[in-house]
Amino acid sequence: MFVVANFLITIGKIFDLILTLYMYIIIARALISWVNPDPYNPIVNFLYRITEPVLYQVRKRLPSMGGIDLSPLLVLLVIFFLQKFLITSILDQGYRMKLNIGGFP
Repeated sequence: MFVVANFLITIGKIFDLILTLYMYIIIARALISWVNPDPYNPIVNFLYRITEPVLYQVRKRLPSMGGIDLSPLLVLLVIFFLQKFLITSILDQGYRMKLNIGGFP
C-alpha cells in the first residue's frame, strides 16, 4: 500500500508545482497587459500562447464588465481553490495511507 501512498503524494506535489507555476504565469500575463508589450517578443508571445486558451474560456462565460478583464482574477481563485482543496486532499490521503490511518489495510 505504501507504493500507492507514495504515488498519491508525488502526484499531489507535481500538480501543486504545476498550478503554482501557472499561477505565476497568469500574474505575469496580467502585469504585462498593463503596458503596451511588443507582440513579437518571444516572452510575451509565450505568455499569451500559454494563458489565452484558459482565459478565453473564462472570458466568454463572464458578463461584460465595461472593458475590465476579471478573467485572470477568476483563474487565480480557481487555482487557489484547487491547491487548497483538491491537492491537499490528495496529499492527506497519501499520508494517511502511508501511516496506515483511517482503516486502510
